[in-house]
Amino acid sequence: MGAVEPGVVSDRRRWIALAIVMTASFMDLVDVTIVNIAVPSIQADTGASFSAVQWVTGGYALAFAIGLITGGRLGDIYGRKRLFLLGIGGFTVASALCGLASGAEMLVAMRVVQGGTAALMVPQVLSIIHATFPAEERGKVFGLFGAVVGLGAVSGPLIGALLTEWDLFGLAWRPIFLINLPVGIAGLLLGRAFIGESRAEKALKLDLVGVLLVSVGLLMLIYPLTHGREAGWPLWGYLSMAGSLPVFALFVAYERVKTRRDGSPLVELSLFRVKSFAAGIGVQLTFGVATGIFFLVWTLYMQLGLGWSPLKAGTTGIPFSIAVSVAAGVSVQKLVPRFGRKVLQAGALVMAAGVVTYIWEAERYGTAIAPWQMALPLVVMGLGMGLIVAPITDAVLAEVPREHAGSASGLINTVNQMGNALGLGLVSVAFFGRIDDVIAPEAVGAAFNGAFVHAMWWVVGVMAAVFLLMCALPRRKAAVVADAVAAEDQVPVLV
Repeated sequence: MGAVEPGVVSDRRRWIALAIVMTASFMDLVDVTIVNIAVPSIQADTGASFSAVQWVTGGYALAFAIGLITGGRLGDIYGRKRLFLLGIGGFTVASALCGLASGAEMLVAMRVVQGGTAALMVPQVLSIIHATFPAEERGKVFGLFGAVVGLGAVSGPLIGALLTEWDLFGLAWRPIFLINLPVGIAGLLLGRAFIGESRAEKALKLDLVGVLLVSVGLLMLIYPLTHGREAGWPLWGYLSMAGSLPVFALFVAYERVKTRRDGSPLVELSLFRVKSFAAGIGVQLTFGVATGIFFLVWTLYMQLGLGWSPLKAGTTGIPFSIAVSVAAGVSVQKLVPRFGRKVLQAGALVMAAGVVTYIWEAERYGTAIAPWQMALPLVVMGLGMGLIVAPITDAVLAEVPREHAGSASGLINTVNQMGNALGLGLVSVAFFGRIDDVIAPEAVGAAFNGAFVHAMWWVVGVMAAVFLLMCALPRRKAAVVADAVAAEDQVPVLV
C-alpha cells in the first residue's frame, strides 16, 4: 500500500485525524448493531412486513459487502481522504433520510444507500492511519483502534435500546439514525481540515463488470429467500436461486479474463489455490450466516415473543458482550500463540454449546424465562465467539503470500458481510417459516418461542460446519504473517 511520508504530518494534526477516522468507525459499527434492537419498534410504527424487517438489516449488510473492495480501490486511485469525506457525507445524508423515512420502503432503500456509503468510508480508515503514522507508532494506534471497535460493537445495542425506550420528542425509533447527523457533520468538517491526502503508488483499475456480476448473483440468491415465504414460495424464486449459480460461474470466468487482461480483478483468484485461505473464506461465510440468523432472531424473540421492552432486551445482552471482549483478548495474547487453530475450533464448539444451552432453557421455561436465566448461555456463546472473531483473520492469512495480504484481508471481511446478508435472508426459513401468518394474541409467545428454538438449531448446524472448515486452517500461525500489512489492512468483523 503506497503512502504519503508520515513525517510531513504534524503531531497534533495526525492525532486529530486519528480521532476523526476512529469516530467514523465507531459510528458505522454502532449503526450496524443499533438497528436490531429497534426492529420491533420500526415494525410497529411503519407496519413493515417481516421481509421488509429483514431488508432493514440485510440491505445494509449486502450493500456494504458488495461495495467494500471497490471502495478500497477507489480510495487508492482517487485519494483516501476524498473517498472518506464522500463516504461520511453520504452516510450522514442517508442516516437523516432513514430517520425521516415515511414508510418501510423508503427506510429499506436508505439503508441500502447507507451500506453503500459505509463501503466508501470504512476501507479508507485503516489506509489513512497507515499513511499518517510511522511504523513504530502503528502498534499503539491499532491498539486504540481495536478498543474503539470493541466499544462500538458492545455499546450499539444499549444505545439503540435507550434511544428507542426514551422515545425522544415522540420520534420512537428514529433517533437511532438521527444521532449520526451531528457526528457525521463534525467528521466531515474536521476531516477536510486535518486529514492528509494519500494514494496508492500503483493503483489497480476498477472492475465494474465484476461488481455488477456479484451484485446480480447475490440479489438472485437473497431476494427470493427473503420474500419467498410471503409470496408463497413461487416458481420464480426457485429459478432465481438456481440461476444465481451460473451468474457466479460467469463471474469467476470473467475474473480470469480480467486478470490476464490488466491484472486488476475484483477478486484475486490465485488466492484460492492456498488451501487454508479457501477454507478460511468458507469459515467467514458460514460464520457470517450464523451471526446473521442469531442476532435478528434473538431480538424478535425477546421483544415480540416475550414482550420485553427494548431496554430490557438490550441490557440482557450485556453479559454476552463482556464475554466476547474478554475471550477475544485472551485468545490473541495467550491461547492462539500456544495452541493455534485448536483455539478457533474450541470457539466454534463452545459457541454451539451455548446455543444448545439456550435451546434447552427456552424449551424448559417457555415465555416465563427471565434475563438472569439467559445469562449462562449468553456468556458461553460470547466466550466462544470471542475465541473466533479476534484471531480468525490472521489464521486465514497465515499461508497467503505477503504481497496479497491486503487484498486477501479485504476479501475476508467482504465474504463475512455476504454471509451476514445470507443469514438474514435465511431468517425467513429458519424463523418466520415456523410462525403462522395469523396468530391469536394469547398464542404469540408460544409461537415465537417455538420459532426461536427452531432457528437456534439452524445456528448449531452452521457452527458445526464452521468447526469442520476450520480443520483446513494452519495448525500454527506462520511467521510470514507477522508482516504488518496483514494486520493493518483488515477491517474488523462486524457482528
